[in-house]
Amino acid sequence: MTPTISIAGVEVASFLIDAGLAVLTLLLLRPLLASRMVQKRVWNVPLVEFGILICLVGLYVFLL
Repeated sequence: MTPTISIAGVEVASFLIDAGLAVLTLLLLRPLLASRMVQKRVWNVPLVEFGILICLVGLYVFLL
């Protein structure tokens, strides 16, 4: 893992890339969560989404 990635000459921290990828994955998972009626089964939907986001960021940091 490199600490920075150069995109068009701009140095970007790899953590920001991982966090952006996690946000995109979460946006893709939202319709799936809605179709499975997760909103009716959990107490606080934003808290669950935040937890999933943190897990995804950790996964992408570990894998990439």
